[in-house]
Amino acid sequence: MGLLLMAAGCGWLRPAPTPILPAEELYKLGEQALDKRQYNEAREHFKKIVERHPNSSYASRGRFLIGEAFYRESEFDKAIKEFETFMSFYPRDRIADLVQYRLAMAYYDQIKPIEQDQTLAKKALEHFKKLVQDYPESRYATEALAKIDICRGRLAQKEVWVANFYFNQGNPSAARQRLEQVLKEYPRTLVIPEALWLLAEVYLREGKTAEARELLVRLESEFAYTEFGRRAVQRLRAQR
Repeated sequence: MGLLLMAAGCGWLRPAPTPILPAEELYKLGEQALDKRQYNEAREHFKKIVERHPNSSYASRGRFLIGEAFYRESEFDKAIKEFETFMSFYPRDRIADLVQYRLAMAYYDQIKPIEQDQTLAKKALEHFKKLVQDYPESRYATEALAKIDICRGRLAQKEVWVANFYFNQGNPSAARQRLEQVLKEYPRTLVIPEALWLLAEVYLREGKTAEARELLVRLESEFAYTEFGRRAVQRLRAQR
């Protein structure tokens, strides 16, 4: 009898199992924590939705908000992983365009200065293009188009920076290849006047005076309001 009572007593001392909260309640708790910038706590609530209620209507949103919590902490690599997981599981979800936008922004927010590697700008450009292509009616499409222009401008700037380096190192051939590529691939970027001016300098160094003059005339005609346009005007006047 004593052993039975002891066994029963031990049962009474065991803690009650933690209840599995409904997905809706976990979602509310996660949102509250997110609003308070309690990101670890928020992720725990959203993670429970994904793990314990994978078939609920809150599962996809919970997956996104795990990534969003990382994004708001500037933990961009972790955010990217979560956003990519979302897109692989829920490409047609009603918030898929938002997640694609956030994925692109997670790369965009890490873009480095011109003198450094621009792989992140290329990745951001790729994902903004995907948003516009896959979700053309998205409310984020207009902003994505603007970011596409910025990313293209950054990549063009990088090419001109490299071309300028080659030119100053006495390698006009390598500089010319970069600059001609800029004119071909990024014709509507703000760096075009500088690219035209530098390419004219390259042509002059290579003895291609006619080609150089053609570029200077274009600068005078199309970009007279820019610093490089004004330089072209002065150069042409000196040649007359």
